[in-house]
Amino acid sequence: MKLNSIGLSEKDSKSLSEDLNELLANFQRYYQNLRGIHWNIKGKRFFELHPKFEELYNEANLNVDEIAERILTLGGVPLHTFEDYIESSKVPVGKNITKDEEAIRLIVDSLKELLVIERRILDASDKSGDEGTNSMMSDFITGQEKTVWMMKAWLAEEI
Repeated sequence: MKLNSIGLSEKDSKSLSEDLNELLANFQRYYQNLRGIHWNIKGKRFFELHPKFEELYNEANLNVDEIAERILTLGGVPLHTFEDYIESSKVPVGKNITKDEEAIRLIVDSLKELLVIERRILDASDKSGDEGTNSMMSDFITGQEKTVWMMKAWLAEEI
């Protein structure tokens, strides 16, 4: 087995980079959704939700950068065009969402898609001995699970 400069299998690193690019594309769509609902939210809960959506998109933006840098660390090239993101993402598109419940549901549905990808990457990175990617996925999952719980509580729904 041939190892790369950080001591991981080149084959595993290539595969993980591809998986991380899928996550990157989905995170970019999630980020754009958050920007859209931040800009377009209306109604009595505007002052509550507008800053919350800003907090979430700032966090998503940081995660996008972390994912891209991890791809580079593994020897890959991060996707960086909207065309690539559209082709590679499963996160639902939120267009012209102005209602509070619809916006919160979009966040929950988006995070569900991200969590599925992240759990798959977590499993693969664990099998590869890639602690850097594993730790990142674990942190993302922990934070996103909490966000889902809070959003579901706001909707008065069970997990």
